[in-house]
Amino acid sequence: MTKAAELRQKDVAGIEAEIKALQKAHFGLRMQKATQQLNNLSTLRTTRRDIARAKTILAQKQAESQAAK
Repeated sequence: MTKAAELRQKDVAGIEAEIKALQKAHFGLRMQKATQQLNNLSTLRTTRRDIARAKTILAQKQAESQAAK
């Protein structure tokens, strides 16, 4: 699980890379669920929320950079 404070310390490219990694992990978990290999279904929820958290912080950083211009 990624903390919001950790994400805020990263730059925009770092956050985008984190989102890609989380989306890849979430896809893998969905495939495990489809083939009934996933035991802990709560991991789907946590990865989905981590993706949303990262996207929110990314949007905030992009808005800050737009306001600075």
